[in-house]
Amino acid sequence: MSSLDDLRIFLAVFEAGGFRRAARNLGLSVSTVSETITRLEARLGVPLLGRTTRSVMATEAGRRLAGRVAPLISEARAALDEAASSETMLRGRLKLNVPGAVMRDILPPLLDRYMTAHPGVRVEIVVEDRLVDITAADCDAGIRYGEHLSQDMIAIPIGPRRQEAALAASPAYLARRGMPTHPRDLLDHDCIRVRISGAALTPWTFERDGEELTIDPPARLTVGTGGAAAAIDLAVAGHGFLCLFRNWLDPHLESGALEPVLPEWWQPFDGPRLYFSRRLVPAPLRAFIDLVADDRQAGPTG
Repeated sequence: MSSLDDLRIFLAVFEAGGFRRAARNLGLSVSTVSETITRLEARLGVPLLGRTTRSVMATEAGRRLAGRVAPLISEARAALDEAASSETMLRGRLKLNVPGAVMRDILPPLLDRYMTAHPGVRVEIVVEDRLVDITAADCDAGIRYGEHLSQDMIAIPIGPRRQEAALAASPAYLARRGMPTHPRDLLDHDCIRVRISGAALTPWTFERDGEELTIDPPARLTVGTGGAAAAIDLAVAGHGFLCLFRNWLDPHLESGALEPVLPEWWQPFDGPRLYFSRRLVPAPLRAFIDLVADDRQAGPTG
């Protein structure tokens, strides 16, 4: 019978789509990972991963195995974490898959409180914007905005219940190019766009008095979500309009480095949600869920 360690390594390669990235994630050498997969395939008598010089793709047998084994590995790890924990000391691992948007000001304060309260728990944060199967990715929970989740998932609010997309530009740019009076005017201006990783550019949506308008302005500059801080700096430097989370722009609006543009059209949206399997809630995750619930009871609603 294949060992749990071998299956865990196989799942890491399956999720990472390559040996090097999986080896990095596991803290093992590439040769160890490769030899483990070769040994597992020989034992089973079927190829699990197709290799080329450029990529690693799971075979049909590999996909079936990953689907069956991922929940078992998660349950085994949760059971070990429960056994290692005592009434006074929580032990184990908390692994979250989150978008870059929550790493700026929503998640860090919660992690600070969690790690202080539970020094025996190892915390791992995987930052990516695409929606993932957290079980297959060997994560305990994920955080996302508004995506459709599987029926076996529970989702609870984390952070502000409502957020707002704000449009801003520097005083220098507005003095040079003028203040728009309607969202359609943005089509004739320089705009700085932020692209979610692996996705098309998201149009800018505005709403006023029941009227909703979607604009896809030309991008003078496009950056990924990981470059949002640079996008703000370049907007401050006068390179165009920027539409972004208001909580990210507030310090610059308050200082006067940026000016609000068409604030009567700014559109609110639901805040992020923490999602996890209703079937499997390891002790470290349960403690994090409790902390999030306490934070929502103590903090403001939006």
